[in-house]
Formats: sequence, C-alpha cells, structure tokens
Amino acid sequence: MLLCLFIFSVMKEELFNAIRNEDAAKVAQVLKEAPQLVTEKDARGSTPLLLATYYGFKDITEIILNHPQNIDAQDASGNTALMGICFKGYEPLAKLLLEKGANVNVPNYNGATALIFAATFGHKDILKLLIENGADAMVKDDKGLTAKDHATMQGSKEIINLLEELT
Repeated sequence: MLLCLFIFSVMKEELFNAIRNEDAAKVAQVLKEAPQLVTEKDARGSTPLLLATYYGFKDITEIILNHPQNIDAQDASGNTALMGICFKGYEPLAKLLLEKGANVNVPNYNGATALIFAATFGHKDILKLLIENGADAMVKDDKGLTAKDHATMQGSKEIINLLEELT
C-alpha cells in the first residue's frame, strides 16, 4: 500500500514537472500509465490542465483534454483554466477550451469571471469570443464591479466600446 502511494506520488511529480518543462511526450506517457493523475492538484492547487494553459502550452493542453476531467476545475484562488487564459491572453487556448465545453460564467472566489479577466487585461479578441459563447457581461464580482467597470478602471475605451457594442 505504501509503495503504491509512493509510486503515485512520484508519477504525479513527474507529470507536473513534464508540464513545466514543456515535455509533451512525457505528459502523454505519464497520463497513459496513470490517467487518474489528470484530476490531481499540485501544491498551488493547479490541475494539469490549469498548469498547461497557464504556460500557454497548446499541445500539452490537447493531450490533457483527451482524458476525462472537470474542465472548470478551480485552483486555490478559484480560478479556472479559462480564467488563466483570459489573464494571459492565449486566444487559441480560449477557443480550444470553449470548444471542449468550458463554462464562461464560472466565478472565482472573488466573484470574477473569465469575461472580467479579459476586460481587465484588455484582451479584446478573447472578450468577443467569451460573449459569443454566452458570457454574462452583467455579472458583478465581490466588489460589485462588472467587466465594463473593470475596463473603465483600466481606462480601456476600446474594451468599454466593445462591451457596449456586444451586449
């Protein structure tokens, strides 16, 4: 029993290290041997999907998405993979997650959604994509602020105009 737990722990560490090192072959190998690792979390509460998308590794993200999991799993702050992509601005990954069924309206533990992240960080193409996929522009975070409010605080007239145009 202890040996099994040790092996599982080692494989889990191998998986997360392979993701960090952008070693797609190793990720595929580890998940083939232990597909249940796809739902595990690292010390920061990230699943393999959250970590791969955070780094913008599309090929690794695709490998991970071939395994059953909660695509909307949240890290220790309540952020989803889609939120991380909206923060970083990785549009191809946003498209991929949305195609695979990511929920655009999941709030993090501060009430922020992917749309709020896209508006705050000025990622207009992702913002359009989110709205086209049902993002609710009227959702307010825990401070009572909408995506438009966040864009206003950033002084992003282009995002403000886009939100007004699309909603």
